[in-house]
Amino acid sequence: MLLQRIGNQGIQLGRLFERAASRHGANVLVLDHDLDIAPELGRRATVAEVADVVDDIASRLWAARVRPGERVVVHKSDGFDIMLLACAAARIGAVPVLLSPALDGETVAELVRRTDRPYLITDQEKLENELPAEVAGLAERVVLTSGSHPGCLELAALAGVERVAPVVMPARHPVLITHTSGTTGTPKLAVHTGFSLQSRYRPQASVTRPLIPGRETIAIHVSFVHSRLVTALAVALRRGFPLVVLRDPDPKRVGDLFARLKPGILEAHPNSFMEWEELADDPRGPLSNVKLFSSTFDAIHPRTVHRLLRASRRRAPVFGQLYGQSEVGPAVVRGFTRRRTLDDDGRCVGMPFPGMTDVRVVSRDGNPSSARNPGYIEVRSDGRIVTYLGERARYDAQVSDGGWWRMGDVGYRTRWGCVHLLDREVDLIEGFGSTLAAEDTLFGKLPELTEAIIIPGPDGRAVPVVCTRDDKPLDPVAWKRAAAALPPMAEPVQWRLGDLPQTATTKIKRLELARLLADGSGTPPRR
Repeated sequence: MLLQRIGNQGIQLGRLFERAASRHGANVLVLDHDLDIAPELGRRATVAEVADVVDDIASRLWAARVRPGERVVVHKSDGFDIMLLACAAARIGAVPVLLSPALDGETVAELVRRTDRPYLITDQEKLENELPAEVAGLAERVVLTSGSHPGCLELAALAGVERVAPVVMPARHPVLITHTSGTTGTPKLAVHTGFSLQSRYRPQASVTRPLIPGRETIAIHVSFVHSRLVTALAVALRRGFPLVVLRDPDPKRVGDLFARLKPGILEAHPNSFMEWEELADDPRGPLSNVKLFSSTFDAIHPRTVHRLLRASRRRAPVFGQLYGQSEVGPAVVRGFTRRRTLDDDGRCVGMPFPGMTDVRVVSRDGNPSSARNPGYIEVRSDGRIVTYLGERARYDAQVSDGGWWRMGDVGYRTRWGCVHLLDREVDLIEGFGSTLAAEDTLFGKLPELTEAIIIPGPDGRAVPVVCTRDDKPLDPVAWKRAAAALPPMAEPVQWRLGDLPQTATTKIKRLELARLLADGSGTPPRR
């Protein structure tokens, strides 16, 4: 990783907005929600004003006795101020630990326990209605962003404290802790450094610059607790791109906002892009000015790419797909244009970044990996986290000699070097083939589908769980026609999309869904 190591001084999370303000202070940030920590900021502010909020909150945390090297857990109601609180904590040398607002109280308590008596930033709503009583005793101190509670310190009460100078930590020092998606059990706490975050920024910046040589408005809908948001912000802020940050992915609200602001770049979760497919038919053209669609978290279905690209009126729009993981950042990249057809292979996720990331596929059985015999996908990158907090042995088990990190996915590489992702290791249904490829086929042939997840049933047989637009009943004739070329499956089970168990990045928790189907718990499915 020589190209990554040269000149990598690390991302200084605490000074991200300050440095952007020094070059592009009048740049604009638009929100679709109010901030709990700074409601007076409103929904439209300059980068300089946001930098001042970060500086102010950092000084308040210092007044609350937060010091360099200490951990600060942020678990509050959803909002962009989660990331601003992380920047504020990092600005005084503390290490922010970001926990999704969607996590259940017991999981939060376990993760707070694992961080070893951190400061806990939360709010009255979370503390009184969602978190177990024990959580306050697991923290050194509880700080509230809104509301009040006996024994807790209100952030608002520290308004007006003297500002403090930023604390600059070494590039190899932990600067941020995020949790993994939790698709396979209790989330792990991933420890990032300034060096590793900068190593993730560089490949993304290298892709963005030639595609977007000028200035474009970028709209971001990414989990506020995910490390991806740090690098997305870094790319936008350093280039002086006007920013639109979304909390609500509802297509109607998004359509109204995009019709007015006409963003040139969209960064979102794959499932959000699937929801936004209906915007392609909006006569106001909310997607008409998009030059670059960007998705990082999972391979995306060809149907979604096809519809969104055709909604843009730019001369040569691109859909950029980055395959990676919370633990290593982006590993491979692939770009799609309007020339892509619905029959193109959606399982091809791209090629490594030259000089920045490497990928190999290790055989599971001693035979060469292929589409019929997928192997373990492994990645090498300087963007890799340095450990799982409190679970070093678990981290070491995923790193092999030479620094190769096992992704937990299976696939193969073509003779041209393209990486094909077929399934998660834990989701393999032996003898079925790629469930993800089968899902691509169903999406391509059934426009009414908003989700399709193929999981193993109690008897080992593949069971398709499907969701439809507006929850309309699935057409059995159309289904049989679409599934005719696929391996044998059980009859489809129809659920409402909002009832599927999801992670902070809107991934479906397949193992939990399989358990719900097996024991009959959760929301009764529709047939």
